[in-house]
Amino acid sequence: MMALQACGSGDENNFNSNNRVIPSVEAVQAQFGSLPLEERLSGIVRAGNQVAIHPRINSPIVEVYAQNGDYVQQGDPLVRLEDYEYRERLEQSRASLRINEAQMRQAEASLNEARNELRRQQTLAERDLISEVELERAELQVQSAEATLELTQAQVDQARSTMAERQDELNRTIIRSPISGIVGGRNAEVGMQANNNTLLFTVGDVDNTKVIVSLTENMVRNISIGQTAVIFSETIGDTLLYGEVARISPFLSQGSFSTQGEIDIPNDSGLLMPGMFVTVDILYGESEQATIVPISAIYQHPRTGEQGIYVAPFFGTEMEPITEVDSDNPPPLSDPTELEFRRVQIIAKGRETVGVVGVNSGDWIVTVGQGLLVGSDDNRVRIRAATWDRIITMQRTQPQDLLERIMIQDIAGTVQ
Repeated sequence: MMALQACGSGDENNFNSNNRVIPSVEAVQAQFGSLPLEERLSGIVRAGNQVAIHPRINSPIVEVYAQNGDYVQQGDPLVRLEDYEYRERLEQSRASLRINEAQMRQAEASLNEARNELRRQQTLAERDLISEVELERAELQVQSAEATLELTQAQVDQARSTMAERQDELNRTIIRSPISGIVGGRNAEVGMQANNNTLLFTVGDVDNTKVIVSLTENMVRNISIGQTAVIFSETIGDTLLYGEVARISPFLSQGSFSTQGEIDIPNDSGLLMPGMFVTVDILYGESEQATIVPISAIYQHPRTGEQGIYVAPFFGTEMEPITEVDSDNPPPLSDPTELEFRRVQIIAKGRETVGVVGVNSGDWIVTVGQGLLVGSDDNRVRIRAATWDRIITMQRTQPQDLLERIMIQDIAGTVQ
C-alpha cells in the first residue's frame, strides 16, 4: 500500500517528555458506504475505423501523395504505382474484345443467311420441289449457325470481363484512401517495390478512438455492454478519460480462452494516440456497504507485518479539514493525541478507496505520515485534518513525484 509521509515540528510543543519530536500526520474520517466494483485491465488505443493500407498489385512506387499527419477524404489518392505493364494489358484486352465482337457480327450474318436459306427450302418443300433430306440439311445449318453465334457471344462476354479486370488492375495503381481520416505510419517511398504484404499507411479517425482490452471467460460474466470505463495512463498525467464498453466479441480464442472488448473514447483533446498502452478500470457494480477509507490509510507495519490502520480515538472535530497547505501560512495542528494501530480486513477494493472491517465510520484515520511512527514507543502525534479530495488527489500522484510534492516546509510539519 502507498504510504504518504509527513514530518514532526521543531518547537517546544512538539517534543515529548523524552525530548523526542512528536510527528505530525494528516487524517480523514472514515466513511460508510459502498465501493464501485471494478476490473483493472490493460488496453491499447486504436483510431476509430483504423485501416491498414496495402497495395493489391505488385509494382514499384512512382509517386507518394500523402504524408504523416495529413487529413484525407475517402477516395483521395495516397500513392501511385508504375502502370506501364497494366496499361499494356488493358490495350491487349481491348484488342481481343474487338476481335471477338467482329467474330460475333460475322456469326450473326451467317445465322441470318442460314435462316433465309431455310425459309426458301421450306417454300420449295411445300411445292414438293426438294427432297426431305435437303430440307433437313438447311435446318441443321441454322442450328449450327445459332451455336456459332452463341459461342461468339460468350467469347465477347469473356473478353469484356477480361478488359474490366485489366481496367481494375490499372485503377489499382492509384491507391486511394478507403475512409476519411488522419494518415500515419507512412512506409511508402518512391522507388520501393510494393506488393500485397507491404504496409504503406495507416488511416483512421483519431478524434474518435477506441480502447481494445482482453477479457477472460470469468471477466465476461461481470462485464457487459454499456458499463462505464475509466482510462488513465502515465503519459496523460492525472487526467481521467471516461467511456463505455461498446462491443464485446462473443467468441473466445482457442489458445488464450479470452475475447476482445472495445471501449469508445472521444478524443477531441488529442490526449490518446493510436498504439498507446493505457490502464482501464471497468466499473461493473457496487460492493456491499462497509466502512470506506482511502487506500493510503492501509499500512503494513514493518516490524510485525500486520496490515492495519492508525486510528486517533481521542481526536475531535474542532478543526476544519483543509484542502490545501500554504507553506507561508500553514493551517494549525492539533495538540498531541494518542494513536491506536488496528488490524483490518479488506473486504472490497477500488482504485482509490477500500472497504474494511476493523474501524468504524466516523473514526479519524491517519492517511499521511504513518512511517514516522516506526521505531517509536510513543504513539502520540499532532494531527492536521484533511479532506477526502486532498488525500485522493495525493494518492493519484505518481510515486516518483511524491518526494518532490510532499515536502516539509515549516516547523509544524507542513505537508504539500
